[in-house]
Amino acid sequence: MTRQKANAGDSADAAGELPPARETAAEPAPQAGAGPATPASETVAPGAAAGDAVADAEAELSEIDRLRQEIESLKGGLAEYRDQSLRAQAELENFRKRTARDVENAHKYALDRFIAELLPVVDSIDLGVDASVTTGDIEGLREGMKLTRKKFLDTLEKFGVKALDPQGEKFNPDRHEAISTQEVDGAEPGTIITVMQKGYVLNGRLVRPAMVVVAR
Repeated sequence: MTRQKANAGDSADAAGELPPARETAAEPAPQAGAGPATPASETVAPGAAAGDAVADAEAELSEIDRLRQEIESLKGGLAEYRDQSLRAQAELENFRKRTARDVENAHKYALDRFIAELLPVVDSIDLGVDASVTTGDIEGLREGMKLTRKKFLDTLEKFGVKALDPQGEKFNPDRHEAISTQEVDGAEPGTIITVMQKGYVLNGRLVRPAMVVVAR
C-alpha cells in the first residue's frame, strides 16, 4: 500500500516537470471585401505622387509652348513665301508686257532704218525731176539718174538685197522664170539669152525670180 502511494507521487512529480505549451499569436482575420495587403516597400507617399503630377503638367505645358512657337514660325514662313510668290507673279507679268511691247514696236518700226536709208534716194529723184523742167541737158539728166540708181542699189545691198542678172547663165527654175524660148545660133540649149527683168534675193532667199528668155 505504501509502495503504491510512492509510485503515485513519483508520477505526479514527473507530470509536473513537463514544459509549458507554446503560445501562438492569433492572426487577425481578413476583413470582408478588402484587397490584398500592400507591401511596405511599394507604398507611395502622398507628397511624392503630387510632385510627379506637377512635373508631368509642367512638361505638357512646355511642349504646348514649343508647338505654339513652331506654329508661329511656320505662319511667318508661309507669309514670306506668299509675298515672294506675289512678287514673282508681278515680275512675270511686267516681263510679258515688255516683251509684247517690244514685239509690237519691232513690227511697227522694223523698216525704220531702211526708210531712213531710202530717203536720200527719194531726195535725189526729186532733184532730177526739178532739173528736167528747167534744163535741156539730157546727158546731165542721164548721169544724174545713173547716180540715183546706184545709190538706191547700194542702199538695198546694205540690207541684204541683191539683184539677179543671169545673162548667159544656165536656166535655174529655182531662181529664173522663162517667159519664152528661142533658137539662137551658137547658143547652148538651156542657156539664158535675154534677161527681160532682173530678179532679187534677200539674204540669199528669193524675193522675185528673174524673167528670162531661154535658148532651145
